[in-house]
Order: sequence, then C-alpha cells, then structure tokens
Amino acid sequence: MSADGKNTEPDEVTAADGADDTVGEEPDAAQPTGVEPETSTDIESAGTRRSRRGGRALVGAVALAAALLASAGLAGWLYVSQYRPDQQTDAAASKVALDAATSGTIALLSYSPESLDQDFTAAKARLTGDFLSYYTQFTEQIVTPAAKEKSVKTTASVVRAAVSDIEPDSAEVLVFINQTTTSKENPDGAFAASSVKVGLTKVDGAWLIESFDPV
Repeated sequence: MSADGKNTEPDEVTAADGADDTVGEEPDAAQPTGVEPETSTDIESAGTRRSRRGGRALVGAVALAAALLASAGLAGWLYVSQYRPDQQTDAAASKVALDAATSGTIALLSYSPESLDQDFTAAKARLTGDFLSYYTQFTEQIVTPAAKEKSVKTTASVVRAAVSDIEPDSAEVLVFINQTTTSKENPDGAFAASSVKVGLTKVDGAWLIESFDPV
C-alpha cells in the first residue's frame, strides 16, 4: 500500500502463467524421437527372412548329416568286406603263418650234396626281399662249394614254434630247431639245438620269410 492509502499492489501473477501445459508429462518411452515406428508389414518381412534363413540352415544340417552317414556307411563296408583285421589275424590266419615259418625253416636248413640246386631253389621260393638276396649269395658262394667238397648234409626239424606277433600283412614266429649235420670228416653227425625268430610278410596272399634271426 502507498502513502496515500491506495492499494498499489500489482495483480498476482501465478507461477503457472506462461508455463508449458505439457511440463511434467513424460515422453513416450517406446517411441524415440526421429525413429519411425515399425509397421506390421516390416515385422512380417523380418519374420519371413528369419524363417528362410532357418529353413536353409535346417536343409544344410540335414544334408551334412546325410553325407556323414553315407561316408560312415562306406567306411564300414570297406572295413567289413575288404580289411577285417580280426579275420586276417585270427587263429586260422595264425596257423597259416605258423606253417609257413616252420616249413620255410626246414627248407632253409636242410640240404644234401646230391640235390643242392633243387634244395636251394625250393628254399628260395619261400623267401623275399633282402633276405632272399642274402640267402642266394650265401648258398652260392659259401655253402655250395663246402657241401660239394666235404659232402656236407644237414637235416633240420622243428621242435616247437609259436606266433609271437601277427598283423594282416606281417607276422613274427619263434621257432625251436634241432639240426643234424654229417660230412666226410664227421660221418656220425653233429647235433645242434637252436632257436630263430622268423619274420614273415604276405606277398600276393602267401606268407614269405623276410628275416631269419638267431635268438
């Protein structure tokens, strides 16, 4: 109020005058500024693309599984029909290898001065590889001259033999031998007992001796 008693107070102005009526209202959180809302067509298109990708992935997985099954089936067929190490190393296969080792050992260590060529030829038919080359050279250069000159005759027999290792294409047989040797100098003969480790390899389906090592 002024000094002359008049009311000079200005009209009250509320704090709300001129204020934005929207103050205090929160914006729609699901509708960011400047981003167009997705339409149902957009959502359906995205869903279709995902479905197509999922379908292609499923087809690819099925094709891969089929390929793996096919390769596994082929490997199984080859194993059963062509390889089958259990059949190639069973008791029957071991017996064949054992017979080859024992008969080959007797042929290698038995010969007579009257039939040297035939004896050595029969023995060489049971050999292969480097051992065949060694045996050929040894019999031609050492055994044959001595056998003819001194009438050396040897007879070998297998006392016992056992397969110590066998694979589809190789085997090892331990052979125990008795051998009797006669000559002009010793007509009564000399007896010797020994053991050898006979190494075999399969050539064209037949077991041949590739090594012959005393043990």
